[in-house]
Amino acid sequence: MPACVGERRILIVEDERVVADTLRQILAASGYDVRAAYSAEEALTLISSWSPEIGLLDVMLPKMNGIDLAVAFGKLLPACRVLLFSGQPSVEALLQKARNEGHTFEILAKPIHPSVILGRIANLLRSGDAEPCPRT
Repeated sequence: MPACVGERRILIVEDERVVADTLRQILAASGYDVRAAYSAEEALTLISSWSPEIGLLDVMLPKMNGIDLAVAFGKLLPACRVLLFSGQPSVEALLQKARNEGHTFEILAKPIHPSVILGRIANLLRSGDAEPCPRT
């Protein structure tokens, strides 16, 4: 178990409930304070009353995509770190659009082994090596 858990807050945003709930269970079992939202809109409502340190966001969400959500997080939660994930090869166009607008994000390819996610989250919390949510 990482040394940086306990009150460390993580928000999972994933429209596939089984995936979101499984990730929530894995992270909660590792000691994190975890919430799951099944849409970007639900996530935006949640962060009005609860501030995560890390947003684990699926790129391909209905209505608002995860990259646009990450940009919104940057405006609302500038200290939040974002880690994107996707199983769709078509996200490159969305990432390029974000880069053209001055936003850079790390993205992990699905399927992701839980140990990879746990390790990446522990590293983000321990070293702060990821860029915070972008500010615009």
